[in-house]
Amino acid sequence: MNSGVEVFALVEGKTERIFIKNLLAPYFAKQNIFLVPTLLSKPGEKGGDVRFVRARRDIGDHLKQRQDTYITMMVDYYRIDKDWPGFDKSKLQPTPSQKAEVINYETAKKVQELYSEQNKNYRFIPYVSMHEIEALYFSDPVNLARIMNVKQTDIESILRKCGEPEAINDNEYTAPSKRLESLSQKFRKTSTGIKIAETIGIERMRKQCPIFNNWICKIEDLKR
Repeated sequence: MNSGVEVFALVEGKTERIFIKNLLAPYFAKQNIFLVPTLLSKPGEKGGDVRFVRARRDIGDHLKQRQDTYITMMVDYYRIDKDWPGFDKSKLQPTPSQKAEVINYETAKKVQELYSEQNKNYRFIPYVSMHEIEALYFSDPVNLARIMNVKQTDIESILRKCGEPEAINDNEYTAPSKRLESLSQKFRKTSTGIKIAETIGIERMRKQCPIFNNWICKIEDLKR
């Protein structure tokens, strides 16, 4: 395949949209893959508490618009509602990778059932991140601590307790962004967080975060 590939990325909030625009879009553009972020839409809802009934409408609309594009989705496991395909089954899994495998598989399966005519070539690639996008920033404790102006040992202590960046808790008080906010009151998702992400870079995140890397690989495979 020599021509470019266009991928619409449905995201739940402003942070994810900026992350894609500033980091992932330029990264994929070098491979002739053009990633376009767009917010999930529903009147009165702007990020958080992401329901599948909300997401399925946008997924279907994008699948129907054109047959020569692909659709992906980037939402937080921490924020999805219990109506999500595979939600209950994923909660029974012991590791983040197994949770992600179940919920992404069930999401893709449900979309195929709902939009089989529009998704004949499996143009939909789900990505439910474990557990927030901020978990990726723990891929590089040195730069994370430096930009946050906090002790590197505090970052490393979190990683030791959780095991890996993508295993950081999906809890109201211990989610990745909450941990960063507790370390520094100056932390802001769309400013400090994006600066951290840009400093760390996609390659470092891919090496430390296998679930994230698997998603990137699937998009890269569209050019093979």
